[in-house]
Amino acid sequence: MPLSRIAVVIPCYRVKAQILAVLQKMGPECWKIYVVDDQCPERTGDYVKSHASDPRIAVVYNTENLGVGGAVIEGYKRAIADGATVIVKVDGDGQMNPELIRRFVQPIIDGQADYTKGNRFYNLDYISRMPVIRIVGNAVLSFMTKLSSGYWDLFDPTNGYTAIHASVAAMLPLDKISKRYFFESDVLFRLNTVRAVVIDIPMEPAYGSEISNLHLTKILPEFLVKHTKNTFKRVFYNYYLRNFSLASIELIAGIIA
Repeated sequence: MPLSRIAVVIPCYRVKAQILAVLQKMGPECWKIYVVDDQCPERTGDYVKSHASDPRIAVVYNTENLGVGGAVIEGYKRAIADGATVIVKVDGDGQMNPELIRRFVQPIIDGQADYTKGNRFYNLDYISRMPVIRIVGNAVLSFMTKLSSGYWDLFDPTNGYTAIHASVAAMLPLDKISKRYFFESDVLFRLNTVRAVVIDIPMEPAYGSEISNLHLTKILPEFLVKHTKNTFKRVFYNYYLRNFSLASIELIAGIIA
């Protein structure tokens, strides 16, 4: 792997029990590791400072709880300012194996992609290990994300294991991106507006003792509204504002008809 500054951003909220195990798995390819304490009630940031001696680790404290997206954005900003080449987002709850980081960053380093996302549905054997509610919920959210982002070839678009070229991250309106659970979907929409190349990275799902804070029945109405807005914005940006063509006229005619 060519020499690159690979930064890892780990948003932390109620992951004190898992965070040290995650940090211990970070390989030598990682240049910096940003642990973002999102006003964690377990004081995960302080815990890491007291129990982790890896000099690559930098603890970032949010002055208020911004949600997983807000924590990642703060990590992005820090990594960009420090001169990172690629920024990987790994959750602190142990669901995402840090040993896969090389697989996520290689297409970006090789110039084949600007952004990579995990795909837990690549291997049918993996799907059988997933809780049914996650499969159903992901199917619904995935379709909405495909519609609003325009990345139809992606599977598992709500997967949070991602890597992005730092120069592409710097192009995104970070302060406008949704800061909570809609973060991953909103990032895909924003990436489409800058014509970023996004590809899937097959990965194995892992579900342990962690407790998910995402409940489909609670977030579905919010996601539906936001996806609808992004869909209309994407169509306007791509077919009217930036590239008015015969297809733009046909789209209007089809709606009227």
